[in-house]
Amino acid sequence: MSTVCAIATPAAVGGISVVRISGENAFAVAERVFKPVSGKPIAEMRGYTAAYGNIYDGCERLDDGVLLVFRTPHSYTGEDVCEISCHGGIYVTRRVLTACIKAGAEPAAAGEFTKRALLNGKLSLTQAEAVADMISAQGEQMLNCSNKQREGALYRRCEKIADMILEILSQISAWIDFPDDDTPVVTNEWLAEKIAAVSAELDDLNSGYDRGRMLRDGISCAIVGKPNAGKSTLMNLLSGSRRSIVSDVEGTTRDVVEETVNVGGAVLLLSDCAGIRETDDDVERIGVELMLEKLENADIVLAVFDGSRELSDEDRRLFELLRNKRVIALINKSDLENKLDTDELKAALNDSAAAIEISAKDESSADVIANAVMERLNLADFSANAGFIANERQRACVLRASDEIYEAEAAAKLGVTPDAIGVSLERALDAVYELSGKSASDEVIAEVFKRFCVGK
Repeated sequence: MSTVCAIATPAAVGGISVVRISGENAFAVAERVFKPVSGKPIAEMRGYTAAYGNIYDGCERLDDGVLLVFRTPHSYTGEDVCEISCHGGIYVTRRVLTACIKAGAEPAAAGEFTKRALLNGKLSLTQAEAVADMISAQGEQMLNCSNKQREGALYRRCEKIADMILEILSQISAWIDFPDDDTPVVTNEWLAEKIAAVSAELDDLNSGYDRGRMLRDGISCAIVGKPNAGKSTLMNLLSGSRRSIVSDVEGTTRDVVEETVNVGGAVLLLSDCAGIRETDDDVERIGVELMLEKLENADIVLAVFDGSRELSDEDRRLFELLRNKRVIALINKSDLENKLDTDELKAALNDSAAAIEISAKDESSADVIANAVMERLNLADFSANAGFIANERQRACVLRASDEIYEAEAAAKLGVTPDAIGVSLERALDAVYELSGKSASDEVIAEVFKRFCVGK
């Protein structure tokens, strides 16, 4: 592969910037750009060592800095790698990059370094995806999970499932090829039992998709309720700023106000929706329609009820909209005398929602709500060590494998011959190998690395 280079730090002013060079000619490129003050040739430097020196573009001195050397195969990409750290100015960093290109390196594509790590056997495809997830992680839970994925948690689950399928296929093959030996007879009962175990593993892997997706992309959370129930105050509490206008005038919130917040180690994509009520105001009516759309697509709903007032027709209309939703009912204004019939509220929601008394003016309510959200979505005990699928590519592979396994299991129960069942098992194995990256096509790999930034 060619020798490539890219800026590995954000395109912003900072203390230092790093330009990474990777490939068989990395040392030769670095020697044309970086001159150690010690005078020692870069090609003679040992791996994991550094040198202080000056950075040049031809004969022009650009900056002073530090060079780090990593020798194949003990580098991130598995190739010879040099990293030049210069002062963190945008212009000087770009000049250093340009100097490296003039010296013989090619500009790296998006995700080029991690892609090389994959192709050189340093990472599996699921581990490479975890690198991108770790970079984009906005909460503690996703960071922890991404680290475990990068260490191979999902890859190990893929290998376990693949080994289970291979055991069945090898037994079928041995029985067909050596029928006169002491090879155990492959019965349909044995096949059905073994295939059912594979099916259970795939179902368990697929069942964690929603939780993995919410940790990776954030939890879409709609805040709904009648006007003046305290939705905007709650939004401001959770976001830690005056994000929504708070007023005693009904209909103040006419549009959907959105904010991304980090609560309890997870990321909430909050939507403060217009109050639910009948209105002749065209703008407010559009806001109510947007609220209904957010309500339909939300991972969880924070339904706010005014505890200082009796339940109204607007509250009861909301009951109907909340059926079959994941809901946390927040009985707001606990600092005032309670007039709300909590028994009617709980009965109307059919115990499908946690009911919590809070005051949106009390900062401690934020932690209470965060804990309730994590419990309601079964994220509080989500194990980072188990390995999970968290994107559509991974899920598609699992579903395809599951479909083939279900077909094989049904065929075994119907008494279909083992060799015919083996065809479905081989297709399931291909899907599992594509998930882990063992047999992923160039097109699949290219699609994965579209998510990456240049320099990683």
